[in-house]
Amino acid sequence: MLSRKKGETIVIDGNIEVTILDTEGDSVRIGINAPKHIDIYRQEVFLAIQQSNQEAARTIVNPLDLKIFDKK
Repeated sequence: MLSRKKGETIVIDGNIEVTILDTEGDSVRIGINAPKHIDIYRQEVFLAIQQSNQEAARTIVNPLDLKIFDKK
């Protein structure tokens, strides 16, 4: 558990900075500075992406149904 105040920053792995921008009641606004190749998602979005990927992996597709095979 880390405690930070408004304006303070934590550094992760030497190249990701998380800064507390503002606090209001139960809400905290944060700023994240990270290399472009690092994907950053809210947890609920990340979980939805994982679920969608798992569903797609279970889907059986007939290659002949794909448009890339349409020679028109």
